[in-house]
Amino acid sequence: MISLFDGYDRFIRGYWQEHKDRYAELARDGQSPSSMVIACSDSRVSPELIFDAAPGEIFVVRNVSNLVPPYAPDTGNHGTSAALEFAVTVLNVSRIVVLGHSQCGGIRALVRGPTAGDGDFIASWMAIAKTARARVCDAPDAPAEPYAPAAFDALCEQCARESIRVSLSNLLSFPWIRSRVDDGALTLAGLHFNVQSAALEVI
Repeated sequence: MISLFDGYDRFIRGYWQEHKDRYAELARDGQSPSSMVIACSDSRVSPELIFDAAPGEIFVVRNVSNLVPPYAPDTGNHGTSAALEFAVTVLNVSRIVVLGHSQCGGIRALVRGPTAGDGDFIASWMAIAKTARARVCDAPDAPAEPYAPAAFDALCEQCARESIRVSLSNLLSFPWIRSRVDDGALTLAGLHFNVQSAALEVI
């Protein structure tokens, strides 16, 4: 906790002092971000830093491997879907971005396949992107030895991009997203961030 509180002290002395008028405005008037970003929980991939966003500019939801589940209104706990509903139907964002990245641990688990050490939630969550894995790993030109390190890394990078496409497709399964996209009120985009080079690729 000490390191977190030290960071908070730096925030109060630096960033807060520079932007406190903006925070006061947001507290008074509420938030009205134009964009929502669905990003990975990976500590190396912060949307606010990557897009140099000021407080209140982007509405962010982060989960393992930046996945969007398909529309499934039931009594389950749907954190990402609830965030989507709030951003689209309450905040009226005009843009949703799915932000994937290189070296993603969730994607590596997906490509590797389920193991006994995956715990209670990882495998079932990553199953959202199972079609991405099939497109890459079951392709005719997939490597014959997929678990050789170089081949495995290449498959993971391809699968990361395909999983972004799966999430974009799943977004359109939400009726209140589809209708806004069809009306031109909402745009969807997929981006891939390279952790090492900081290159940003449009998917």
